[in-house]
Amino acid sequence: MRILIAEDEQMLADSLAEGLRAEAHAVDVAYDGEAALERLAVHGYDVLILDRDLPKVHGDEVCRQVAGGLVRILMLTASGDVRSRVAGLTLGADDYLPKPFAFEELLARVHALGRRARPADPPVLEFKGVTLDRGHRQVFREGRYVPLARKEFGVLYELMRARGAVVSSEELLEKVWDEHIDPFTNTVRTTMVKLRKKLGDPPIIETVPGVGYRIA
Repeated sequence: MRILIAEDEQMLADSLAEGLRAEAHAVDVAYDGEAALERLAVHGYDVLILDRDLPKVHGDEVCRQVAGGLVRILMLTASGDVRSRVAGLTLGADDYLPKPFAFEELLARVHALGRRARPADPPVLEFKGVTLDRGHRQVFREGRYVPLARKEFGVLYELMRARGAVVSSEELLEKVWDEHIDPFTNTVRTTMVKLRKKLGDPPIIETVPGVGYRIA
């Protein structure tokens, strides 16, 4: 998923980003409400992790402006009383998590919101002799285990989801990498070379010149 963390406690925000990236998500971070709104206007996020007490633009106002769109909102706050939870949900948040919290619980809530953000994929994808198990983050080709790095797994996942349709380099950058990636980089091409090598022969990832990639 593409996730935005809007949290002014920089150590917490960076720690959450590191943990979510380890789960193969593309994560951006904003340390105030103004920066969060700027990123939300540019990128299509699946989930927004939103601290309620943000500087510059309050988290409540951020929530009001983006609620009802495609992004799902998990609101964080230092207050865990019922009145605060109700207020957050009334503003348009999809879920609410009081601080302090366990990362495992946040991760479970993010995954639940991600399933609501777009049609849920089955836990195991199978196409053209390739089996991709998201839960265990494992890939097999014709029964042979294929060890993949995080970005390689993310790229293959997007291609498997497309089931033969073309996926552009821009789409792969949007879904698998974060905002710090150079849009003119050859990262996608380099990752694709490594992925093809690991999947072995006969090659199944086809380059469509000027358009993108597909499994064929």
